[in-house]
Amino acid sequence: MMIATTIGRRARQLVLGASIAALAAVASGGALADTIKIGLLAPLTGPAAADGQEFQRGAQLAIDEINAAGGFNGDTFELVVGDVKDQSAGAVTSAVERLLGDQDVHLITTGYASLTNFEIDNMAEAEMPYILSANSQQTKDIVAADPSKYGCCWSLTPSYDAYNTDVTTFVEKLAADGKIQLPTKKVAIVSSDNAYSKTISEGMKKTFAEKGWTITVDELVPFGEVTDWRAILAKVRENVPDVVINTDYLPGNSASFLNQFMEQPTKSLVFLQYAPSVPEFVELTKKNSDGVIYNLLGGPLTTPKNPRAAEVADKYKAKYGLESGTYGAALYESVYVYLDALKKAGSATDHAAVMKALAETDKQIAAGRLKFDPATHLATQGDEFIPITFFQIWDGKRDLISPAQYATGEFKIQPWLQ
Repeated sequence: MMIATTIGRRARQLVLGASIAALAAVASGGALADTIKIGLLAPLTGPAAADGQEFQRGAQLAIDEINAAGGFNGDTFELVVGDVKDQSAGAVTSAVERLLGDQDVHLITTGYASLTNFEIDNMAEAEMPYILSANSQQTKDIVAADPSKYGCCWSLTPSYDAYNTDVTTFVEKLAADGKIQLPTKKVAIVSSDNAYSKTISEGMKKTFAEKGWTITVDELVPFGEVTDWRAILAKVRENVPDVVINTDYLPGNSASFLNQFMEQPTKSLVFLQYAPSVPEFVELTKKNSDGVIYNLLGGPLTTPKNPRAAEVADKYKAKYGLESGTYGAALYESVYVYLDALKKAGSATDHAAVMKALAETDKQIAAGRLKFDPATHLATQGDEFIPITFFQIWDGKRDLISPAQYATGEFKIQPWLQ
């Protein structure tokens, strides 16, 4: 890819120039540069801006804390943001190129930048440490072909395989425990035409079908803002399913879907992918959100067994007066994972040593125990590492209801099912 080659060549030239300048400074008795820049790729504008702003707040919180504590070997950190806007290839490429072109940037991090993670190849070419927290299937598809090529890139989020399978298991367990009824074993699945939502919905459809369910509605909407779901919901009401699922991750879209579902709710359990975890979702749905279920891989595990999550959440709220969603905590932790790697590597400019140290990460973070899978560079998934967690919203509060060993509340029947 020409862009990657150009960026890589430019990055090597910048590193060489910086090294020469550093040697000259030492020879003349001068001090080395005292700022380590962390590049952040974030959708600060566009439909995912609520997430992007949370990325920025989480990373800045960590940087402010580290700087207040003296930085790293006397050097301080500075956050430099590249707005990926609508996550189009052009917008992402422009942001990536700008950050890679800054010789003082020694880490790039994000929740998600593009929807396909194509920028991973840019990071590999430039030998730039890169920590991300989403689109695990895309990361896996890129890295697993040749893990040694991608020592740059590590994901705080585990494989999305559990997203594809565990909703079916969760729903059937609720029925087995007598908490809901599944008289028809019918499911309606709605998705958005983007790599994240579509991959998950396709996996869900496969799993439900394998377990004997009938898919009564299978709809795919164009990616972007969707304000009117009524035509799709009319199909749901024509053949009422036991479960209604929407995997569109944009909180505004998901909120519109729920609000319009509640105009004439069916006797269906409602599951929404990811979006309810964003604080904006509850603001948009208010009481309609009561009872809604969602799940997370890599979300904060706020339980007595993991005090780190509450610590991060409390710090975030104290600084910003807002609740942190998934990405505020994730970006905060990304900065600290990088700091740990710097301490092992000894120098921010030794990217190879930093990347090696990142690979060796094994620590407790807000989402659980973080240890990377060397074959995929994803966080290890499982109850003893990063578990898949199910949440239910009541009165604006998110109760963790599964797995049982981490639960802070129990499933309660959704109001429209009573």
